[in-house]
Amino acid sequence: MKKPFTFLVLFLSLILLVSCSHTTFLYNEEKDTEITSKKSIPETFIPQDVSIVSVGDSLTQGVGDSTGRGGYVPYLKDLLENTSEISNAVFYNYGVRGNRSDQLLKKIKTEEVLNSFTTANSIIITIGGNDIMKVVRNNISNLQMDSFNKQLEEYKANLMEVLQIIREKNAEASIILVGVYNPFLKVFSDIREMNEIVDNWNQTSKDVLSQYQNTYFVSISDIFENPTQELLYTDYFHPNDQGYELIANELFETMDSGVIETMVKEKNAKQE
Repeated sequence: MKKPFTFLVLFLSLILLVSCSHTTFLYNEEKDTEITSKKSIPETFIPQDVSIVSVGDSLTQGVGDSTGRGGYVPYLKDLLENTSEISNAVFYNYGVRGNRSDQLLKKIKTEEVLNSFTTANSIIITIGGNDIMKVVRNNISNLQMDSFNKQLEEYKANLMEVLQIIREKNAEASIILVGVYNPFLKVFSDIREMNEIVDNWNQTSKDVLSQYQNTYFVSISDIFENPTQELLYTDYFHPNDQGYELIANELFETMDSGVIETMVKEKNAKQE
């Protein structure tokens, strides 16, 4: 009688062992699947350091900024670094007070600026206001629309060459052009055509940008039209601290709608 019982015990033990082995196999299979799914980490999961080159006129240099930190740059830097995608935004500021588009063209041909374009993730340009001022200063006693239109054609040609040079050095970086605003409202309030002139300048900038990929136009003219607070410096031409902060907000809004994601993807692609 013992042998059948012993045989039964062995038989049941074997069934139990097989059952346990089968259960363990299924558990491991589910665990492997779970681990595999976790490997698909979003590209923006790890914050990146980004390089941003700012070129242009006094708006980039920061004339009128009481802190002396570079106009809109420190405000934009803080906004970018407060996002989950960016850990450190390194800015290279090549703004020069009074620069017109022809002078910007010379500036970006210098070795220092050209080298900075090569590694930039984004390039921000402020230009055009001094092109308009050139016409005002040269024709202060007899301002005519024809004079502005002639200067506008020169501006257009210069801007196209600026963008071409940037693209030759860096085909992937986002290019952001800040539009011009009408700072002449208080000084030349009797010149009703000035708003039309500013609109023409901004539209020309948009037309040029449309010929290049990964370019963006940031309009700031509305900021200064009917402000609820004083946004101009004591010279009534350049922004003050509040004005620069609002410009930075407009820039960030554009960058947050797609530019940041593109910059981070490009950084990850280069690191792979």
